[in-house]
Amino acid sequence: MCRWAAYRGTPIYIEELVSSPAHSLIAQSHCATQARTATNGDGFGLAWYGDRPEPGRFRDVLPAWSDCNLKSLSRQIRSPLFLAHVRAATHGSTRRDNCHPFVVGEWSFMHNGQIDGFELLRRRMEAELSDDLFRLRTGSTDSELFFLLALQFGMRDKPLEAMAKAAGFVENLSDMELGTSCLRLTAAFSDGQNLYAVRYATDGNAPTLYAAPVSNGEGYCLVSEPLNDEEDTWVAIPDGSAVMLTERGMDAALFEPATGWAARNSRLKKAG
Repeated sequence: MCRWAAYRGTPIYIEELVSSPAHSLIAQSHCATQARTATNGDGFGLAWYGDRPEPGRFRDVLPAWSDCNLKSLSRQIRSPLFLAHVRAATHGSTRRDNCHPFVVGEWSFMHNGQIDGFELLRRRMEAELSDDLFRLRTGSTDSELFFLLALQFGMRDKPLEAMAKAAGFVENLSDMELGTSCLRLTAAFSDGQNLYAVRYATDGNAPTLYAAPVSNGEGYCLVSEPLNDEEDTWVAIPDGSAVMLTERGMDAALFEPATGWAARNSRLKKAG
C-alpha cells in the first residue's frame, strides 16, 4: 500500500507536509505505521498548482527518503493546493510513468489501494476508454487506468459522480469476469480549484484517511496517516466517505459505487 498527503488553503511550503513534521510523508516512506508494509520505496511524486491551470509535477523512481531533490523542492515551492505520494507497488513495475500523481490537463490524481484481479480485467477496462483518453495512458498501473475511467465517465463536470461510476464499473466488471470483486480505493484528486478525496472498499477495509487543519496556514490537509502525535487534531474519515475541500472549507458526504448505472452499461457493452 502507498502513502499520500494533500493540501488546500492559503499557500504553504510543501515541506510542511512532506518533510518537516515528525511523521512526514518522507518518514512514512520508510516507517509507515498504518499500512500493510512499513516501507514505501518504489518511487514518489508531487503535483502542485500555481499561476497556471495545469499543475507542475515531479516524479522519480528513487525512494523518497534518498532523493535530495525532493527535500529541496519541498522547501522552496509554496502552493495553495498540492498532492504528494510515496509508492509501494502492487501493479506495474518501478518506473517513472507508474509513479503518482497522474495528470491530465488541469486534473491530478493519486491513489492508495488496488483492484483485485486487475491483470484479468485490464483489457476490458482499457476498451471502455475513448481513443483520446487511451492515448494518454503511459504507465501500466490500475491507479492510472482508474483515473482515466473517471475522466471517461465525466470527472471534469461531476468529479464525485464520475468516481462513483468508475468504482461501480470496476466492481460490476469484476463480478462478471471473475465471479467476485474487491476494490480498495483511498484517492485524492483535484482540478486546481477544489480538492476531493474518497475512501471506499468493497470489503469495508479501505486504506486509512485522515483530515486536519494546518496550523501554519488557513487550510486543511488530507493524509494517509497523521503527521504528528497530536491525536485531537486528526479526524479519521470513515469508510464509504467523500471529502471536499473548497473555498468554503471542508465538507463530507457518503460515497458508494454507482452500481445500477455500471451494471446497465457493462451488460450493453458485453452484449455488443
